Amino acid sequence: MEPIRVYVGLPAAETPDERARLALAELKRVGAFSRAALVVITPTGTGWVDPAAIDTLECLFHGDVASVAQQYSYLSSPLSLLVEPDYGADAARTLFGEIYRYWTTLPKDRRPKLFLHGLSLGAMNSERSMALYDLLGDPVQGALWSGPPFESTLWRSLTEERNPDSPPWLPRFRNGSFARFMNQDGGNVPRDAPWGPTRIVYLQYASDPIVFFDYRYFYRPPPWLSEPRGPDVSPDLRWYPVVTALQLAVDAPMSMQTPVGYGHVYAAQHYIDAWLEVTGVRDWSPEDIARLKRDFEVP
Repeated sequence: MEPIRVYVGLPAAETPDERARLALAELKRVGAFSRAALVVITPTGTGWVDPAAIDTLECLFHGDVASVAQQYSYLSSPLSLLVEPDYGADAARTLFGEIYRYWTTLPKDRRPKLFLHGLSLGAMNSERSMALYDLLGDPVQGALWSGPPFESTLWRSLTEERNPDSPPWLPRFRNGSFARFMNQDGGNVPRDAPWGPTRIVYLQYASDPIVFFDYRYFYRPPPWLSEPRGPDVSPDLRWYPVVTALQLAVDAPMSMQTPVGYGHVYAAQHYIDAWLEVTGVRDWSPEDIARLKRDFEVP
């Protein structure tokens, strides 16, 4: 099938509420709610949606999927976070609320599975767009948040409350039924471990300074420098007061210049593994998944 993509830019309407209503009207018009899955995407600060994330999802669903996003800024994610830190969250909350309210009115056996997605600042704002206690009666099916900034509240809480036998760069939270973490090598929870009603997956690389910066590193060493380290963190990296934090701060704006699969550049192959966890898609054989990953390899 041909996937459905709905995108509402800033010039489309004056306010986030008006843009959210436009998005819902367009989703209805093009038949998005008859698809197998619907994904509410929160873009980065500039309004960008990562093709590696959405292309792979559309393939896994054989095109039977719709996605929707609303632009909230023209600024890069770091500038947007500094200049208008709450605006992106408000826009994400408005869009998700508009779609979720309509989605809950549909028959449960004839509505799409509902997922959330965001990369970088989009991940943090998407995380803030849904209040879990509001969804208990009718939960969404899941969320995939990649490269969440270090100020992401839920991400930080899950990381700090991780099981003590798991590293900070790949935490394991309790029995893994609510949230799981993945990197280049997959996750650390068995694939056959049961999920709860909502599946949350964080895709993150240990070499991503957007994720693993912290102001506290000016005066204390990062826990992710302890052994064992992430597979993409240099064994030669050492902590020095002030200096290491400044190094990470300089690394952050350069993290989009790394090879695919490192830093803040998330690879399609890793998105495939993460989406399989979030969506529960099971109609792909291991051989076909391997072939799909090869098709998405960057030359």
